[in-house]
Amino acid sequence: MLKTITHLKGFSIRATDGELGTVGQLYFDDESWTARYLTVDTGGWLGGRRVLISFFSISQVNWAERRVEVSLTREQVRNSPDIDTHKPVSRQHEAEYLGAFGYPNYWAGPFSWGASYYPGEYVPVAAGSGKAAESKDSHLRSTGGVSGYDIQAIDGEIGHVIGFVLDDETWAIRYIEIGTRNWWPGKKVLLAPAWIQRISWISSKFYVSASREAIQSAPAYVDGTVVTREYEALLYQHYERTPYWVNQPERVKLMEV
Repeated sequence: MLKTITHLKGFSIRATDGELGTVGQLYFDDESWTARYLTVDTGGWLGGRRVLISFFSISQVNWAERRVEVSLTREQVRNSPDIDTHKPVSRQHEAEYLGAFGYPNYWAGPFSWGASYYPGEYVPVAAGSGKAAESKDSHLRSTGGVSGYDIQAIDGEIGHVIGFVLDDETWAIRYIEIGTRNWWPGKKVLLAPAWIQRISWISSKFYVSASREAIQSAPAYVDGTVVTREYEALLYQHYERTPYWVNQPERVKLMEV
């Protein structure tokens, strides 16, 4: 099922032995456009310290009760490697973090989560038994950090980033929510990350392979509505693109999410 970032923000996060805090923002990698971590606002029990929670840790998301359950103890979270969420998270810090919990590295493999399509399919190893292999570059970005980026169509500016739509099984970012209020008041549209040609981090701008006219005439997206497969099919048909699910493997469900 597809969910927006706003669906997750503010959810309570529960360890196996108690509450951890609430969901802040998400970190995703800008190569596969997959969410990798939640930031947790821990409140008073960790002195206001913000921590990262890997999607490898998530055992269940209860959408009705606005709660994320993770397969960690409060003590494990307390002792997790310090990562300053106000600064870019380096691959070295990621490797240290994943190794501390016995998680595999997601960047060494052919699929979204390394050796698998889904974070629940990894094979656990003893925590700290081996250091996760490092990649040269980190591609982590925070959803809050890129919100507000301008959207440049092939023939001019067209709007700005206001949100993200996630697949709640793979945690892939399927769509970027675009606000176009400077051109068509009130209209919002969705664009797939695959349609982004390049990103200028210096000028805070996404360059997309679509015209202003194509974006203007795309099926509108209404806040709070469920993104159905029927709507997705219309969207891909409009942009004359092959849907991502055509070559997607059958889901072998190993854990409830």
